[in-house]
Amino acid sequence: MIDFWPLIGVVIITLGLALKLNTLLVILSAGVVTGLVADISPMQILSILGESFTNNRYMSLFILVLPMIGVLERFGLRERAEQLIGSIKNASAARVLMTYLLLRKVTNAMGLNLGGHPSMIRPLVAPMAEAAAEKGRHPLAEDESQKVKALSAASENFGNFFSQLLFIGTGGLLLIKGVLDDNGFPVKLEDMYIWALPTAIGSVIIFGLFAWRADRRLKQAAKQQENQ
Repeated sequence: MIDFWPLIGVVIITLGLALKLNTLLVILSAGVVTGLVADISPMQILSILGESFTNNRYMSLFILVLPMIGVLERFGLRERAEQLIGSIKNASAARVLMTYLLLRKVTNAMGLNLGGHPSMIRPLVAPMAEAAAEKGRHPLAEDESQKVKALSAASENFGNFFSQLLFIGTGGLLLIKGVLDDNGFPVKLEDMYIWALPTAIGSVIIFGLFAWRADRRLKQAAKQQENQ
């Protein structure tokens, strides 16, 4: 007869999340109960939890980023970004976002992780794009502001996701090479990252078209406001 008791952790997590209890406590409780049901001693359970935390400690670094960004925003980071863009004569939302997109791809190709939604898009790129879109016109309407923010988030996705394999030492590229080698398809890393170039270039073109169309619509809306 199959013993389903070790799966009780899944039930605990499901009920805990459904009842909106503390996520961390729910997961820890599920892990401890699962270990006890599986006849693992309490000391072994604590050892496993500690080892897992140590091995994945870098995953918690984002917790430090959020308070830091909040403090910077509290002391006027967004306003300074908007003022900087307002002082540039030919700035536009499309140009700001394309500049960030290209910067993201270049740094990825160099193996540098410069960017991210919480650290760059929310506090800097999105406010700068909105300020550029508002140059010479009334403040953006709510739907226009949301579209600029969405396009700003898309610039991060296009810039990061479609250029991760441009660096020869990236984890994704090494994973693909390992899988291919294990299945009898040996391939060189210097050949693999070159094949990532068409995707990276294509994503720049596609996002550029989206940004240009969005910029054009914003300018048309601004002209309609002036005529009214």
